[in-house]
Amino acid sequence: MVKPSRKDRTKPVELLVLSGVMAVFTGLIALMSTRDIVLSLIFFGIAFVVVLVVLAMLVLAVRPDGDELIDLDEQNHPEGH
Repeated sequence: MVKPSRKDRTKPVELLVLSGVMAVFTGLIALMSTRDIVLSLIFFGIAFVVVLVVLAMLVLAVRPDGDELIDLDEQNHPEGH
């Protein structure tokens, strides 16, 4: 069995970090404009979930090109098997 590459293993972490950064930005904007901590935490949570779902859907929508299909086939059927 072929182990996934480091890039493949860190992809979910990248999505979580990007979603977290965007959620922190949204929460800070809400905090600076309303000065209400509870409201800014609500905006933070909603932004985190929405951005995470949108990014996950975009990742699922990407179709691999020819080179990626060949690479995936090589990973699924290693030489000698």
